Amino acid sequence: MRFVRWNLVWFAALVVMVWFAPRPQLFAGDTPPLKLVRKIELTDIRSGEPDVSADQLAKNLTTTRMVGVQNHFDHLTPDLKHDRLFVVPEDNKSIEVYNIRTGKFIYSIKGIGVGHSVVYRADIDRIFVTDGSDGDLKIFDGASYKLLQKVKLLADADATGYDPDTHNLYIADGGLDAKLDHGFLEIVNTDTGKQVGQIKIDSNRLEAMYMEKAGHRLFLNMTEKNSIGVIDRSKQAVAAVWPLTDCKVNASVAMDEKNHRLFAACRDGHMNILDSDTGKFLQNLPISTGVDDLLFDPASRRIYVAAGEGFVNVYEETDADHYKEIGKIPTGPLGKTGLLVPALKEYFVAVPPHGSACAEVLVFAVQ
Repeated sequence: MRFVRWNLVWFAALVVMVWFAPRPQLFAGDTPPLKLVRKIELTDIRSGEPDVSADQLAKNLTTTRMVGVQNHFDHLTPDLKHDRLFVVPEDNKSIEVYNIRTGKFIYSIKGIGVGHSVVYRADIDRIFVTDGSDGDLKIFDGASYKLLQKVKLLADADATGYDPDTHNLYIADGGLDAKLDHGFLEIVNTDTGKQVGQIKIDSNRLEAMYMEKAGHRLFLNMTEKNSIGVIDRSKQAVAAVWPLTDCKVNASVAMDEKNHRLFAACRDGHMNILDSDTGKFLQNLPISTGVDDLLFDPASRRIYVAAGEGFVNVYEETDADHYKEIGKIPTGPLGKTGLLVPALKEYFVAVPPHGSACAEVLVFAVQ
């Protein structure tokens, strides 16, 4: 009888574990939009701190700086010409390079203070890295990883936008970390490595930007002002400031250029949809808290939202004014940086280390 009772206890425990295990939440049909197919373990990226509880993490997700997890990641960057993936663990003073197809470790670029954005130019085989603590843009040779040049900027050099026509790189910096009540968009020409412009932005905290492909505008998160700054790249000037509605700590922005829709995601768990011609607020959609990456895929008409709460929200655009959530895919605590690679039909999410577990990049097949 004791054997039977113990078997019943273990069976009940197993049922509880299976029932409460994270699983994709589906909203349309039975097939999840993303399916986990492999993991890239970043064995050298580990935490020297105790694991952070869900309650502690939740307190930080809606802030401008999501502290609380060591070695959390900034944005992922692909190089499909050489099958590379550039990974940015902010506290590790490095840029980690892995094979994007096999997950094999390739190289660790050292000498970084606090790395943020990586831009790779395949045509000249150069790697451009913004360094927030050193306040500069570091330029590396793409083959040898040798440091070629430093372009001095301001503290908190962070988000970037690359213009493929002019080869100009736009870099957000300044603000509170630079002891200023405003920020800047610095403009560096990546052919010459020379600074060619500077645009003053009336916000002490700037986040991600979107570079319009069919025009001359750049949309920038003016996070302190809870607004989107519309920058005229041809004039190097702020053309307009569009306030957001019921959406606090805007951190990411994307655009459906065909349908003239701008998406602004906020860390409090909301995403505004604006008319990209006028800035008129159209609607607000719920997302997970702690967003850091947002993108719109025009081919599938899907919106992918990677959030620190540990989920990727996937919306499908049925038309310019109607959107349906088709999945809420679990990732991991502070898995806030996502990357869609259409050529591979894969979506990548970087999850920082927790407790004794190393960091990893989750690779999802797009379905």
